[in-house]
Amino acid sequence: MNQERIFQVLVAPHVSEKAALLADTRNQYVFKVAPNATKLEIKKSVEQLFKVKVEAVQTLKVKGKTKRNRFGLTSKPTWKKAYVRLAQGQDIDFAAAE
Repeated sequence: MNQERIFQVLVAPHVSEKAALLADTRNQYVFKVAPNATKLEIKKSVEQLFKVKVEAVQTLKVKGKTKRNRFGLTSKPTWKKAYVRLAQGQDIDFAAAE
């Protein structure tokens, strides 16, 4: 996988209460990823960017909510989320990431 694709796969870390709880208890981290990213691409990107060993990747698509406004119905965009489980004893420090 080329260097350019590595930076396109991971969009941002997803910060929520559930994500913080998963990071503490199950050593899982949540990322917003590109909609066309595969599990193997996500695994390689996380391993190369954060220098960690990834055990498993689970992905899901979050359907955008439909909203009603004065122009009719509009919808938020659909996006893809990835749960990345790291090997025992590994962790990701987002503040010190390169």
